[in-house]
Amino acid sequence: MLKRSVLLTLLLLTGGVRAASPALPTIEVYMPTVCLACIDWAEHLRQNGFTVKVTQTDDMEAVKRRLKVPKDVEAVPSATVAGYFIEGHVHADQIKELLSEKPQALGLAVPGLPLGAPGREFSSPTCETACTVLDKDSAPPRVRRELYETLLVKPGGRTSVYARH
Repeated sequence: MLKRSVLLTLLLLTGGVRAASPALPTIEVYMPTVCLACIDWAEHLRQNGFTVKVTQTDDMEAVKRRLKVPKDVEAVPSATVAGYFIEGHVHADQIKELLSEKPQALGLAVPGLPLGAPGREFSSPTCETACTVLDKDSAPPRVRRELYETLLVKPGGRTSVYARH
């Protein structure tokens, strides 16, 4: 009996036995018909372990009203996962954190369409420290990446900063 417990302890310490990570719930993404940035965001979610169901619609206003997304945090795509709404191009890691923490909230939001958010990246290199980067090869120079925040939307529509990028 002692030998088995020692062996099991060694296996756990050396990584010989790995606990299965819990499966992520399906995230349902609502997007306007043919939005390439939204498709890229859905792919970002898939690549980070989510099963993604995509629904394209020409009435995003109705979706946002149904999900009770406050006007001041609206973006283009909306999603639902485990009773929360996800508004805009939110990082998959932050959605995972939300699902782990289970705060009393309506959801997460990245308002607008900030450059540099998942699905809104340029293929050219960006700053690793989330700085504003100008594309000097375009005339006039344009922003390639901008600072933005992910907001936690609380009951009643109040928000707090959940993450900065």
